[in-house]
Amino acid sequence: MPADILVPISFFLCIFAIVYLYFTTRNKERLALIEKGADANIFVRKRQAGAASIWKIFLLNLALLLIGIGLAIFIAAIMTNTFNVDADIAFPGSIFLMAGIALLVGFFVTKKNIEKE
Repeated sequence: MPADILVPISFFLCIFAIVYLYFTTRNKERLALIEKGADANIFVRKRQAGAASIWKIFLLNLALLLIGIGLAIFIAAIMTNTFNVDADIAFPGSIFLMAGIALLVGFFVTKKNIEKE
């Protein structure tokens, strides 16, 4: 019974400690730079005029990856039912192959969109 309670508590304590250390060290670094006379504008990230939004790129790649995995499952099911390929080989092989192709397509589409903007 104590292990059931200790595991979630220790998990949340670890997450809290990581977040706390991240923000306190970031704050100390910024204060040290300001005390030395550094410009405060270095803390603000400016978006470049032609830069694509990170969310657009992430969602495009995620969508293509999920489409590739779904297509791979469909292809593997056809291979196992029609060509009597072993399911233990067809499913992982087609999933990895199609996921890789989908990520490659996502890379080229993202590259094309960034060049267009």
